This record gives sequence, C-alpha cells and structure tokens, in this order.
Amino acid sequence: MSHGDQIKWTLAGKALLCGLFSGVLVVIYRGLLAWGTGVASDIYLYLRLHPLYIAPWCLLAVVVGLAVGWMVKKVPMASGSGIPQIKGVLLNGLKLAALPVLAVRYVGGTLCSLFGLSLGREGPSIEIGAAGSQLLGGKLRRTREEGAFLVAGGAAAGLSAAFNAPLSGMMFALEEIYRSFSPLVLLTAAAAGLSADFVSKYWFGLRPVLDFSTVPQMSVFGMLWMIPFGIVVGIIGALTNRFLLGAQTLYGRMPEWMRAPLSMLIAVPVGLFFPYVLGGGEQMIHICESLTMPFGMLALMMLAKMLFTATSFGSGVPGGIFMPILAIGASCGAAFGTGLSLLDQIPVRGITAFAVYGMAAALAACVKSPITAIMLTVEMSGSVMHMLPVAICTFTALFVSDVLHTQPIYSVLLDRYMASHEGGASSRSGTAMMEFPVEPGSLADGARVGSLDMPRSAVLVTIIRGSAEVIPYDSTRLVPGDYLVVVFPTSHTSGVHEGMRRLCQGGGAGLSGGGAGAASGAASAGGGVEPGGANGGKIV
Repeated sequence: MSHGDQIKWTLAGKALLCGLFSGVLVVIYRGLLAWGTGVASDIYLYLRLHPLYIAPWCLLAVVVGLAVGWMVKKVPMASGSGIPQIKGVLLNGLKLAALPVLAVRYVGGTLCSLFGLSLGREGPSIEIGAAGSQLLGGKLRRTREEGAFLVAGGAAAGLSAAFNAPLSGMMFALEEIYRSFSPLVLLTAAAAGLSADFVSKYWFGLRPVLDFSTVPQMSVFGMLWMIPFGIVVGIIGALTNRFLLGAQTLYGRMPEWMRAPLSMLIAVPVGLFFPYVLGGGEQMIHICESLTMPFGMLALMMLAKMLFTATSFGSGVPGGIFMPILAIGASCGAAFGTGLSLLDQIPVRGITAFAVYGMAAALAACVKSPITAIMLTVEMSGSVMHMLPVAICTFTALFVSDVLHTQPIYSVLLDRYMASHEGGASSRSGTAMMEFPVEPGSLADGARVGSLDMPRSAVLVTIIRGSAEVIPYDSTRLVPGDYLVVVFPTSHTSGVHEGMRRLCQGGGAGLSGGGAGAASGAASAGGGVEPGGANGGKIV
C-alpha cells in the first residue's frame, strides 16, 4: 500500500478497537438508565397509592439534586447533553478529562433517571463514546491528529450503540460533531460505529431501539400531506428549541446550588400525574406507535413533554435532549395523523407513519441535522421506501425552522458553554491537523494556493486530490473535491476552523470579494488567529 493508504487503514483498525471499547461503556450506561427509569415508574405508582411518602421523596429529591449539582460543578464537561462539549473538544481545542466525565455521567445520569427526569441517553452516550475512545486511543495513537479522529469515531460509536443504528452514528459524526465530510473522519466513524453496534446488538438484540419495521408505506396522495405536516412539525421543533434555551437562561439567573434540586422537585408532580412523559421518551414513542390515545391526550402529552424536558435539561444536570426531541416529534405526528384519520383522509394504520416522520422532522427543525434525521428513520423502519415522504417532511420542517430564525441548538449550547466556562476547560497545547474540503462555488474553488487568504496561524501542508497527494505550490490551482490538510497551533483551533470553513464552503462571492471576510472571520472567532493578507497563509 501507499503511505497514505497505510495511515488510513491503520487508523481504521484503531477505530475498530475504540468502537468496541466505547460500545461496552455505552451498553453499561444504557442498562443503568433503563433500570433507573423503570424504578422511577414503579416508585411514582407506589406514591400515588401511598401519598404519605410523597413528602420524604421530595426531601430525597432535594438531597440528590444537591449531590448532582455538586458533581456537575466539579466536572462541568459532564453537564447537559455532552454533544456541545465534544464539538468543543474537536473544534475549539477543549480538554476532555475522560475519567471524571465518565464517573459523573454514570453516577449523575443514574440518579437523574431514578427521579424520571426527561433526559435522553444519546447525547451522554456520544460523550461517553468519545471519552472511552480517548482513553484507549491515547494508548494507540501515534500523533495528536490521530487522537482527534479517534475521538470523533468514539462519538459515532456512542450514538450507534445508543440506538443500534450505525449509519446514523456515522452521519451524526460527520454532519454535527466534526462538521466535515473528510474521508478519514468517515472511515474512522464507520469502523468505530459498526464495532460499537456489534457490541450493542450482542447485548440488547438485533432490533433498533425504536423498531418501526411495520410502518405502512405512504401513498402518493398521502405524501401531499407532508408539506402541511412539515410546517406544523417545524413550528413545534422551533418552539422546543426556544423552550430548551429559554429554560437554560432562566436557570442561569438562579443560584447554582438551586438548579438541580428544583428540576428534581418538578419531576415529582409530573411523575404522579403524567407518568407517560418520564424518562427519555421511549414509552411515549411506543404509545404513539400503538395508537391507543385520542387526539387531545396526544397533544397534551406533547406539550407536557416539551415543558418537562425544558425544566429537566435547563438545570444543567447530566442528560441529553436527542430522545426527548424524537418523542415530541412522534407525539406531534401521531396527533396530526389522528386528526387526518378522524377526517377520513388517511387510514388509522397510517398514523404510525406520521409518528415516525414527525421524529425526523422535529430533530431536523431543532438540531438542524436533516441527513442524520432521515438516516435514523431509515434504520428504524428497516426500509428505504419511506425516504421520499420523510425527506419532504424533514426539509419542509427545516425550512420553517430557518424562516423562524431558529439556531442549531448544539451550536448555541457550545457557545454558551464556552462563554460560561472560559478558562475552566483549558485549551490543549501543541499543534493540530485538520482537513477542509473545497466545495463548488467557495472562495477557494479555482483559486491558486498563493492567493488564498488563509488565517496566518494555519500552514497548508498538502492537498489530497482523489487518491493522490499534491504538494501545494503557490501556482497550484484548487478544484472542488480537494482536501486542504492544514496544521496550526491547537490554541487557535476555533479561529482557524472558522476561517477555513469560510474559505472552503460553497456560496462565496469570489476570491477578491470575500477573502478579507474569511480572514476577519478567523480573527474574530475567538482563537487568537491573526488575519492574513493576500498571502497571509504560510504555504509549505
């Protein structure tokens, strides 16, 4: 093999091992949370029959909330979803203290599940997978860049093991975590995701977590409803986004010690009077699939899940929002489908299809990861025959979300984390390497290397063109599909990443008209990168 192929397949082998290790860690986490949520349901059932014990349970909720709040204060990287933190590790040079994060995720997440908080396991599983991959990858990697690829692969392994959905894990690593469709990232995520999925399927069985293999195929006439349905789900997804961020803002105005206990106390009346919305949302999704609730109850359950998820997640306790968003979308879809069924527009069995499509559309509207949402639906349904209607619905919801100026929630959460923990998670020292694909219509498309307005801290070391590596001379002209391999100080990761994305992403106005914008964007992105002039990037 060529030297490049040797590096590629060696990295894939290491990712395979990291995926196996991360898969075991996520399987343990899944088991703990499933046990905790089951115990919470039994406890709230007991409390409804024995109300004298409600007051002691509330007191215990406050004590446990104080303990969880103390853990999160000590290890802020383990707060909330975990996805923004992993993005910060890969794109902003944050440190990931793997062992403390794992400890808080396991202990804090289990304690929160015992009170039934509306938190998902998928975001934490992604961080657990990344942390596990960093632990093992630290022993296997030869360079810091390999370590970064393995962390991205561990994130894919986490989602793959959490959902028994390896393709979705791979796509999420590319679309949301790493924000780059690099061949090395793809190969690493594929190897880690598939091996983690093997562990998960061995432990939990071959079916996906949300098995919709019996979803009826949507008729051509039924697909006409995808546009109005997408509009409705887009509005619901945008509202969910605002509820989550608004609740976090409100909690931020409270004393830090009060936030986790308050979320625990809110869970008590919810568990007593609305037990269907406890936990991540698997039970709620199965209710939507079973067609056992009338329209009014479905709408009420959706609203209760939105509010309860906001109060649970906004407090900063360990837990994610991925599954709750899917549950909100499923209940919205079931309610919409039930309404159409009552009007004799679709058969009753078609309601299940709307529930599945609603999950994908709500995820796209709130998170802004439409390809992952579509892929997840395909894996859950076990068939590509739903791809057309779910794509219509998903992109309609995404359009509505954009019209409503909804920001990608994980990006906003990362910005908030960086602002509130500045200096708390110090940047890594040394150098880093990253690939940036040249997209058609970008500032770099058709430009010569010597005229690139690169961030001054970035050094272009090679250009990957197909299977060949091209030495970048000043006269080398770039074409779409090239991958620019850039080395830079790790402390400048955020600025270099932003500047190179502006340079390489499509939609640019031409090199002469937008080069300065790319440079100033890199300078203002917070990484300490100095703007380059016409030949500001160092070319080797």
